[in-house]
Amino acid sequence: MGLLYTKTYLDFPSNEWKQISNNPVVFEALEDNVVLDILDDNHRIRKLKFRKGGKMKYMESIGKYRLSWDNDDLI
Repeated sequence: MGLLYTKTYLDFPSNEWKQISNNPVVFEALEDNVVLDILDDNHRIRKLKFRKGGKMKYMESIGKYRLSWDNDDLI
């Protein structure tokens, strides 16, 4: 399982992602090779490439966002 924290709000484009849950907030990739560029809380850019059906959990946590995923969902 992967885990990252960011202070930056992420945009999940509706042509690539679909929100499938509200509590917790979970997004699902709609196609293969969907890339998220994330600026982590250490100011490093992380690129995550998801396969179709891959899921990203997105939680707000005291001034930052907690992102988690299953490593099997990455390409």
